[in-house]
Amino acid sequence: MPTLRGMDDDVIALLRHYPQIYLACHVEHVRARSNVHSLSARDSSLLAHLDRERGTQAAELAQHMQVRPSTLSAALARLEGLGYIEREPDADDRRVQRLRLSALGETAMAESSVLDPQRAAALLACLAPAERERALEGLALLARAARQLNKETP
Repeated sequence: MPTLRGMDDDVIALLRHYPQIYLACHVEHVRARSNVHSLSARDSSLLAHLDRERGTQAAELAQHMQVRPSTLSAALARLEGLGYIEREPDADDRRVQRLRLSALGETAMAESSVLDPQRAAALLACLAPAERERALEGLALLARAARQLNKETP
C-alpha cells in the first residue's frame, strides 16, 4: 500500500534500516595506499564490486564505476599483480574475460572496507543464532536482487 509520496512500506523500511546498519559499522574511508594491503579508496571500491564466485566483465565494471575502460585497465592490472583479482574466460564466449575476487583479494577488501569487521561482528553478536541466520539470508537475497537490478539497468 503506497504511503509517503507513493512509496510502499517495504521501501520505507529499507530506506530507514539500511543507514542504521551502515552507520553502526562504518569506519573512516581508506584514503591512500598507506594501508597494509596497498589499496587506495578507488582500489577498495573496485574490489568491493567484485565477487569470489560470480565473474564480472571489465566493460560492465567500467560502466558501473563511470570510468573509462583504459583507466580501469591500469587499476585492474595493478590489482591482478597484487594477487587480488583473477581473470578467467567467459563460459559462453572464450574471448571475453571475467574478473573475480581472489581469496587474497577478499581478505584485502574486507580489511579495507568502510565497514569495520569488528563492529560488524559485534552487530551480528547482538542477534540470536536463528536471527543471525535469517538476517544474513535476507542480506544475501538483497544482494542477489541488487545484482539482478544492475544487469537490468543500462
